[in-house]
Amino acid sequence: MSSRRLLKAAEAIREVVSMAILTELRDPRVKNVTVLGVEVAPDMREAKVAVSIMGNENQQRTTLKGLQNAAGFLQTRIAERIDTRYTPRLTFIMDDGVKKSVAVQQILEQIARERQADDDDSPPKE
Repeated sequence: MSSRRLLKAAEAIREVVSMAILTELRDPRVKNVTVLGVEVAPDMREAKVAVSIMGNENQQRTTLKGLQNAAGFLQTRIAERIDTRYTPRLTFIMDDGVKKSVAVQQILEQIARERQADDDDSPPKE
C-alpha cells in the first residue's frame, strides 16, 4: 500500500476519532482530550492514536483507560464512515509534546522576567 494512501487513511481516522470523542462519546472519564495524530500499520489492521490529555497524571490515566474502553465504539464509527477492507484496531498512546512545550514556554517567560528585573535593577549607563 502506498504511503500516500496510508497518510490519507490516517488523517481520515484522526478526523473520525476526534469528532466522535468530541460529539458522541458519553464516558465521563474522557475529557480534555486532543487527538494529535494517527499512525496506521501498512496492512491497515492496527492504528495508534496519539492523544494529548490535559490534567494531572491521575486524570490522564483515567482518561486513557476510558479511551481504551471506548475503542470498540470508535472502531464502529470508523467502519461506518471509512470504506476499507479492515477496520483498524485502535490503541491510544499519550503524547507529551504539548505538555513539554507549555513547560518550555513557562521557563522562557520566567527567564525573560528575570532578565527584565536585572535590567531594571542595574544602574543607568552614562
